Amino acid sequence: MIEDLDDAIRQLLIREIPISHNEVDISFNQPKREWSARLSRPTLNVFFYDIRENLRLRGSQQWLITRHNDGTVTQKRNPVRVDIHYLVTAWASDSDDEHSLLSRTLLALFRLPYLPPDLLTRSLQGQPTPVPIQVAQPETLTNPSDLWNALDNEVRPGIVLTITITMDPYAPLVGPMVRTLELRVGQAVFPAHQQELLAEAGENAYWTIGGTIHTDLPSDQLELFVLETGKEVTLQKDGRFTIGKLRAGAYTLEARLNQKPLKSIPLAVPSPDYDLTL
Repeated sequence: MIEDLDDAIRQLLIREIPISHNEVDISFNQPKREWSARLSRPTLNVFFYDIRENLRLRGSQQWLITRHNDGTVTQKRNPVRVDIHYLVTAWASDSDDEHSLLSRTLLALFRLPYLPPDLLTRSLQGQPTPVPIQVAQPETLTNPSDLWNALDNEVRPGIVLTITITMDPYAPLVGPMVRTLELRVGQAVFPAHQQELLAEAGENAYWTIGGTIHTDLPSDQLELFVLETGKEVTLQKDGRFTIGKLRAGAYTLEARLNQKPLKSIPLAVPSPDYDLTL
């Protein structure tokens, strides 16, 4: 993926600076002293020097959940957002030519907030969001002299270019929709005593159930109540509902339309299925 990003940057610089008739070479080599000593033509060096995960753009949501009509759920980890850091430097026999080339490059990069979609080829295709470009930000490469010392070359001005791409190493997980959850409240136990104490924990066991109401009636006019507890149940637009803090036993779910009783549906807790039809 990074090699495809290199190629996208090459095409972007050629088009946006612009570079015509191969008047300037573009290199992705390390700008070491022996490399720069061999240069004979004006060159833009785009040195990939660092990579970091962008936790801010990744967001706090760890899983993306998609529910399907067949009763299954697809769970997928949120993909990783990665900052790729480049140092762009200009090399020529005359310092005026270097400064001119660096200025043209800086102006070209500042014009583009995102990597153009037509440059996203091969492994870069299918990026879920636009690919942002950041240019010459103050928090990047705070000590450039350390980098040049490591490269054993003289310090020279450069443009820090940061491009954030999405990388998705995770395979989706497909499974049945969770319809019943049991919660037990009590003292944690060691495995040797677990079965004995769980048998005595019936009065401390609570259940959360979830299902779907199938109806042709408008969901925003329907109301659901558990008659035994008197609790109102929130019905979502797609017909899904959740009822929590129930003990094992028999219950009645009453559907009301415009505050008038419409239908009473028996519920057993726990039960393998809570797909209900009105």
